[in-house]
Amino acid sequence: MEYFSIIWEYFLPFVVVLTVLVFVHEMGHYWVARRCGVRIEVFSIGFGPELIGWTDKSDTRWKISAIPLGGYVKMFGESDLMDDEGAPRALSLQERGVSFKHKSVGQRSAIVFAGPAANFIFAFLVFTFFFIAYGQPFTPAEISSVEPKSAAEQAGLKPGDLIVRVDGRDIERFEDIRRIVQINPGKTMEIVVVRDGREERLVATPESREVDDQAGGKITIGLLGVRREGLAIREHNPASAAWTAAGETWNMSIATLSFVGEMIIRDRSTDGLGGPIKIAQMSGTVWKSGIGPLVILMAQLSISLGLINLFPVPLLDGGHLLYFGVEAVRGRPLGEKVQEFGFRIGLVLVFSLMMFVIINDIVNLPVWKI
Repeated sequence: MEYFSIIWEYFLPFVVVLTVLVFVHEMGHYWVARRCGVRIEVFSIGFGPELIGWTDKSDTRWKISAIPLGGYVKMFGESDLMDDEGAPRALSLQERGVSFKHKSVGQRSAIVFAGPAANFIFAFLVFTFFFIAYGQPFTPAEISSVEPKSAAEQAGLKPGDLIVRVDGRDIERFEDIRRIVQINPGKTMEIVVVRDGREERLVATPESREVDDQAGGKITIGLLGVRREGLAIREHNPASAAWTAAGETWNMSIATLSFVGEMIIRDRSTDGLGGPIKIAQMSGTVWKSGIGPLVILMAQLSISLGLINLFPVPLLDGGHLLYFGVEAVRGRPLGEKVQEFGFRIGLVLVFSLMMFVIINDIVNLPVWKI
């Protein structure tokens, strides 16, 4: 009974979330490849042995595989075709027409970029629909109260101040302040407020505080120590919802890149970095809250997936785009040995990152902190 509970609460939500994200990403590759005339041999959700599948009229094998940790689209002509003796064979004119390798650099780049792009589009559409259907949680950026001995009090912030800029970024709502401050614990930043009709510039250093995350672990966030009473819902028409959703997707992308950059230069702990276990814990926690929060989580993870795949690391989409960029400049692709060496390095980097996040997940499991 306990195992069934774990499957229902964590494994099932994890599979649902990951399946949706992988499908969106791979569908981006698939859709653009088909538009470019490339034959698709396999569209797989997951790796390893096939669990269930079917073949469509275009001779594409659609399947769900046993290991739900990703997926792939196998395109005709990505690698050399072999003859009966195991040697590379030349393609016929018809085969060249549907081969990925024989498409232009621009077409190949579009096909590869389409995967991450689909993740961003998915997040944008989720936010747009959510803002149309439910409205946007909106709290004016006016301070109602300041915590005693907080970073805000030390900076001179007062109730009634309207915060208009934080660290050079314009503030429209109180949620913007929280988002910026939380990812900058211990970082001194300029805060511009409107007080008695005039702008004043203050300097604050958010307090670093360890709090529980959605996965049952701990993360360090920045706290300013200001509150705003009351929560409003801003209604949107389709046009304003789309504009706001685009801003939300952009801001979340920038925040994610800042988070990763600070970890690389060691300005931030890696405790907040999560892998499959942490995603499963987060999915299970949000699953209990309903379909709305779960879909929002999917949108947030979709942005992260899109960004990660754009990193210029061989084996990832960004690595392929880097190779295509070099090919466009040189007028010919890099040599096979150079590409193979690069992909081996990429494999080591990706595998090392996967091992790191899995170990990080295990180390940060709540069971070790009892």
